[in-house]
Amino acid sequence: MAHLGSGALILALILAIYGIGASLLGARRRIPELLLSGYRATYAVAFLVAVALIALVVSFLRHDFRLAYVAGRSSRDMPLHYVIAAFYGGQEGSLLYWTLVASGLGALALYLHRRSDRALLPYMNATLLSVLTFLLLVLTVVSSPFRLLPVTPPDGAGLNPLLRDPGMMAHPPFLLSGYASFTVPFAFGMAALITGRLGSDWLRAIRRWTLLAWALLGLGLLIGAWWAYHVLGWGGYWGWDPVENLALLPWLTSTAFLHSVIVQERRGMLKVWNLALLLATFALSIFGTFIVRSGMLSSVHAFAVSRIGHWFLTFLALVLIVGIGLLVYRLPGLQSERQIESVTSREAGFLFNNLLFTAMAFAVFWGTTFPLFSELFWETRISVGPPFYNRVVGPLLLVLLLLMAIGPLLAWRRTDVRLLLRNVRWPATAGIGVGLVGLVLFSRPWAAIAYAVTVFAVGVTLQEFWRGTLARRRNARENVLVAAWELLRRNNRRYGGYLVHLAMLLMAVGIIASNAFQLERQFVLRPGEQGTIGPYTVVYRGLEDRRTADAEIVAAQVDIYRGQRYAGTVESFRFFYRNYEDQPTARMGITLVGMDDVYVVLDRWEDDGTASLRVYVNPLVIWIWIGGVVFVLGTVTLFWPQPVPALARVPQSVAGATSEA
Repeated sequence: MAHLGSGALILALILAIYGIGASLLGARRRIPELLLSGYRATYAVAFLVAVALIALVVSFLRHDFRLAYVAGRSSRDMPLHYVIAAFYGGQEGSLLYWTLVASGLGALALYLHRRSDRALLPYMNATLLSVLTFLLLVLTVVSSPFRLLPVTPPDGAGLNPLLRDPGMMAHPPFLLSGYASFTVPFAFGMAALITGRLGSDWLRAIRRWTLLAWALLGLGLLIGAWWAYHVLGWGGYWGWDPVENLALLPWLTSTAFLHSVIVQERRGMLKVWNLALLLATFALSIFGTFIVRSGMLSSVHAFAVSRIGHWFLTFLALVLIVGIGLLVYRLPGLQSERQIESVTSREAGFLFNNLLFTAMAFAVFWGTTFPLFSELFWETRISVGPPFYNRVVGPLLLVLLLLMAIGPLLAWRRTDVRLLLRNVRWPATAGIGVGLVGLVLFSRPWAAIAYAVTVFAVGVTLQEFWRGTLARRRNARENVLVAAWELLRRNNRRYGGYLVHLAMLLMAVGIIASNAFQLERQFVLRPGEQGTIGPYTVVYRGLEDRRTADAEIVAAQVDIYRGQRYAGTVESFRFFYRNYEDQPTARMGITLVGMDDVYVVLDRWEDDGTASLRVYVNPLVIWIWIGGVVFVLGTVTLFWPQPVPALARVPQSVAGATSEA
C-alpha cells in the first residue's frame, strides 16, 4: 500500500504539471484537443489522490506500522472508528484529505461548467492545478504520509488523547473541507482576472461553490465549539484560541462576499470588493493552514513544528503577489456601473455589512498575530486574551445584529424612511420592551441592550416570513402551512437567507446568556456531601474506576437537584490512555435542566474518594445548538434548485401547435 499510495501521488503531481501547461497552451493556441487533455488530467489527478487516500486508510485498517505516519497515529487497541479517523489526525493525512477535497470538487466543477463557462475554464483549471501542484509537491517531497520506518514496531503510539472523542469524526473533516473548498471559487476568480471577463458570468459560476465552502466551514466551527464545550473543561465553547480564530477568519470574509455579490448581480457595484474578499478568503485559508503547521503560535489545536510551515508561507506569498497584481492590473475594468444614491438604500446596507465583517476579521487577525509582531519589534511575546476580543468584536457583533434587523427592509436605490419606520414599529417595540425589562432585572446593562437588539432582529425576520406567507396565501389561495412551504421553496435564496439569519440570532441568545450569567463554583467533597450553586444542589456520590481496551477511566458521579426536585445524574470522566498516561483527558458531565446546562468538571481526587469538582451553570447554551440545526436547514434550503416555471415545462409539440394556432 505504501508504494501504491506514494506512486499515485507522484503520478498525480506529474499530471497536474502537465495539465497546467495543456490548459494554458490550449487556450492560447485555441487547440480544443489540448484543452480536453488538460481537463482529463484534472480528472486523473482527482482519481489518483483518491487512490492514495484509500491506500492510507487501508494501511491504518491493516495496522501497517511500517509506515511512520500509521505508527505515530494509531495502535491495535484503538476502536475501529478512531483507527479510520486517525488518517487525518496528523499533518500529512490532513493535507492529503485537503488535497482530495480540492481536487474532487475542482474536477466536479470542471465537469459541471464544461458547457456554460468555456472562456473561463482553461484558466480556472490551470489555477486549480497550480494549487494542487503545490499540495502534491509537499506530500511527495516534504512530508509524505507513506514514509517507511527502518524497523517496524510491534504496535503504534495511538491517537493523541485529545482527539479520541466523537467530535473527531466530524469536526476535522468539515473544517478541512471548508478550507479546501474555497479553492474552486478562488480558481474561478483568478480566471476572471486573467481573461478580463469581469461581468456577472464568473459570479454565477462560483456562487454555489462559495456557499458550499462557507457552509462546510461554518458547520466545522460549530461542531468544534460543541467538541470544546464537552472536552476542554473551562465551561465554554469558544476560547479565542489562535487556531480557532484563524478558522473563523475565512468564514467572516466569505460571509461578507456572499452578501456583497448580490449587489454586483443586481446593481453592478462593489466589483473590487468582491474579488478582494475572494482573494482574502483563500489567502486566509492558506494562512490558517500555515500557522497550524509552523509552530509560530501556541495552540491546543496545532500540529508539531515542521518544515511544511515554510512551504506554506512561500505559497501564501505567491498567492498574494499574483492575486493582488492581477487585481491592480484589472482595476480599470472593475469600476462600479452605478453609485450609492442614499445611505438608506440596500446597497449601502450591504456595504456597511462588508465593513463590519472586514473590521471583525481584522480585529481577530490582529489579536491573533499580535504576539508575533510584539516579539519581532519589542523582543517580548505579548499574548492577547479573550477580554480584548470581547471588547472589540462584541460591539461590532451588536451593530451587525442591528443591521441584520434593518437590512431586509431596505429597498434598492432609496428607502422611504416613513415606510421603514412603519415596518419596524412592532419588532422595535418588542425589542425596546425586552431591553427595559432587562435593565431592571439584569446586573449587566450590556446584556439587556444585546437582547433588545436580538429580539428586534428576530421580530423583523419572523415578520418578513409572515408577510410573505400571507401574500402568497392570498394570491395562491393556499392554507398557511402550504403557503409558507411554497414561499420557502420558490424563493429559497431570499428566505433561506432569512433562515440563516434566524439561526445566527438563536445562537446569539445562548451566547449572550452564557457569557453574562454563567455561574461557577469549586467544591471539595467527600462521597455523600453536597454543595449549592445558584438554584442547584450537587450531591457527590463517589468515584468509579473503569477500563476499556485502550484506556483507564476515573468517573465521578454527581446527582443534580433543582430545589428539592431531582434533575438527573451526571458523570465527569478522566481518561488515561496507554503511551499517554502523563496527558490525561477529560469529558465533562453535562445535563440540561430547563434551559440551564449544569456542567461538572472533575479536577482532582484522593485515594479516600475525596474529589475536587468545578461546577458551572450555563444558561441557554441549548439555543446555540438549536441555532446550529436551523443553520443547517437554512443552508440546505439555499441549495434547493429553483422550480421550473410552468410554461417552461410545456412539451415542444404542444408549444409548437399553440404557436401555429
